[in-house]
Amino acid sequence: MPANAAAHVRIARPSRDLEAAERFWISGLGLDVLYRHASNGMPDDHSLLMAGWPDAAWHLELVNDPAAPVEPRPTAEDLLVIYLGEPVPDSLVERLEQHGGKRVPAHNPYWDTWGVTIQDPDGYLLVLSTRNWSNS
Repeated sequence: MPANAAAHVRIARPSRDLEAAERFWISGLGLDVLYRHASNGMPDDHSLLMAGWPDAAWHLELVNDPAAPVEPRPTAEDLLVIYLGEPVPDSLVERLEQHGGKRVPAHNPYWDTWGVTIQDPDGYLLVLSTRNWSNS
């Protein structure tokens, strides 16, 4: 299959703590666990978590290799933007904060005008945008 609009996208990132990341992305944002790989055969000692919505054309792969850990190094411009097309519910921001997120000001003030920026437990930024987006 050629690279085109039908291709699925995986965003892979290192994580310091997959349990904390899972609380944020699954319990906080509401993504589903699509796949989990357990290291050492222990279900709670997993080294890979794939999170996403089942019908989405993208998913997150969060990895933690206990034998060779990679420290997350997010920058102010490493954003995962989700376009909601409506006001960001206060209840969603509160749930993300209750599950390890931290609301932060955006580096680019555009995102403060058009959304809410939440830092995940590894320091990466999730923007919930009030705008719509279409590539067409």
